[in-house]
Formats: sequence, structure tokens, C-alpha cells
Amino acid sequence: MPAGEDQFKTETSNVSTLIEFILLGFSDVPRLQWTLFMIFLFMYLEILMSNSIIIMLAKTDPALQNPMYFFLSNFSFLEVCYVTATIPRMLMDLYTRKGNISLLSCATQMYFVLMLGGTECLLLAAMAYDRYVAICKPLQYSLLMKDKVCWQLVATSWISGIPVEIGQTYQIFSLHFCASNKIDHFFCDIPPLLKLACGDTSVITVAVYVVAVLFVMVPFLLILVSYVKIICNIMKLSSSTGRAKAFSTCSSHLIVVILFYGTASITYLQPKSNQSEGMGKLLSLFYTILIPALNPVIYTLRNKDIMMALKKLQIKLLTWWKSLI
Repeated sequence: MPAGEDQFKTETSNVSTLIEFILLGFSDVPRLQWTLFMIFLFMYLEILMSNSIIIMLAKTDPALQNPMYFFLSNFSFLEVCYVTATIPRMLMDLYTRKGNISLLSCATQMYFVLMLGGTECLLLAAMAYDRYVAICKPLQYSLLMKDKVCWQLVATSWISGIPVEIGQTYQIFSLHFCASNKIDHFFCDIPPLLKLACGDTSVITVAVYVVAVLFVMVPFLLILVSYVKIICNIMKLSSSTGRAKAFSTCSSHLIVVILFYGTASITYLQPKSNQSEGMGKLLSLFYTILIPALNPVIYTLRNKDIMMALKKLQIKLLTWWKSLI
């Protein structure tokens, strides 16, 4: 064992007990550490600001007081929580050029990433259901999407993954990690951790696939069914203007679904032996940072109501600023 790793392990009866991991992050590109720090800091601030604006608009603008924007504001809050589980830690590692992370901190980070990722899958399914009811059953929309129903869907999305991910995180961190204490990733994720485990991990691997199917594939199938029915219903509309308007209300959500599910599915459903460390980090960057950074842009630029609310906000701020001057 290299001398530098002695401080991370204690030996008892020939069994290595890991007390600390090292997140390698982007150490393979040392000359780009400061550049990456500035890029990810800018992206984090952009995510915080843009999602906060969406939440504020959805809460204050009368034109946005409906279920669609209620779900969108919850989704924006979720995105803020999701990126906060990874980016601040990554920024600290880039700044200090040290990736030391305790077992407890690693387990905590993994739990929140998995729980919030599962919540995102379920919330995207709830948003698809909202669009299905709005387009396929417009006369029943106010009845089917009452405030109580919306709150129940959001609460179910947030709560469902908590016990499952607590169990999965405990199961993974009950393993013995004897291969190394170096995680070739920028956060504590399942695939790179399983590569460090010694002994048979087939049972846990199967459990990971089962959870991934429940929280990734099942919501995706529900979304797929919703959009098949939505598209069939839209194609029945005689007015081309009506079809264009109906498509525009769904296009943003559909783009987000494709981007998020595409990268998350490859990461958690592909056999770990078929995925290189570099590809795993790249895919993780997409669904944990790049897509959350793009989501506010996708929703605002393709949504006339939000653009109108933004213009109103700009006018109010400008009027307020002039009154101060």
C-alpha cells in the first residue's frame, strides 16, 4: 500500500476498514483546475439565480397561478437542491486541490444525489400527467388538477425515494472497500464506488438495477404513454394554430425529459464493466450540472407566459430604480 494511503485505512485482522475517500475529480487536467472552478462557479450561480426567478414569478404573477407553473416552481426548487448536493463540494475540491471526503460525508452526498434524482424522475412524470390532462381532458382539468391533487403529486414525488435511498445508501456503505480509497469521480456515485468494493457485489448490483427501473424506467414509461396520448390528441385538432399551441406547451418539458433520462439511464442501467471512468464523469456532468443549467433557459425561452412575466418584472424593477434616482 502506498504510504499516502496509510492515513485512510486501519488494519484489523487483515481486513481493511476505510475511513476516508479521495475524490479524484478532474485531477487528470491539473492545468485547467482554475478554469473549471470559474466555469462551474458561474454555472452554479446561474442555476441559483435563474431558478429563483422562475420560483418568484410562479408565486407572484397572477397569470402563472395554475398547476403547470406550480409544478414548474417545485421543479426549479428541486434543481437548486440537486446541484447544491454536488457543485459546492466540487468547487471546494477544485479550489483546495484536495478531494478528501469522510465516509459519512460521502454517504450523505450519495443519498441526497440519489434521492433528489429519483424525485426529479417522479416530478417529471407528474408534470407529464398535468400536460396530458390539460390537452386530452381540458373540460375536466380544473376538477382533476385541484390544488389538493397537485400537492399530493408533489409530496409523493419528494417522499417516495427517501426510505428507498436510505436503504440503498446503507447497503452500499456496508461493503468493504479494499481495492483503493480513490474515487475517480467528482462526487460520490454508485458506479465508481462499486468498482472499489471487494468481494461479490452482484446482489447490490441487482438491487441498484431494480431501484433504477422503479425510479427511472417506470416514470419514463408513464411519461411516454402520456405523450403518445397527447400527440394523438393534438393530431386530431383541425386547426394548425391549435396544434402549434398545444405542442408549444409540451415541447419544453419533453426536451428536459429526453436530456435528463437519456444521460441518467445510460449511467445507472448500463453494466459498469462497459462504462469507462471518463465517460461516466461526462454523463454525470450532463445530468447533474449542464442539464439543470439549461432547464431554466429551455422553459423561459419557449414559454410566452414566463417571458411576459419577465418583462413585467423588468418594468417594475426599472420603475423602482428610477424612483430611487
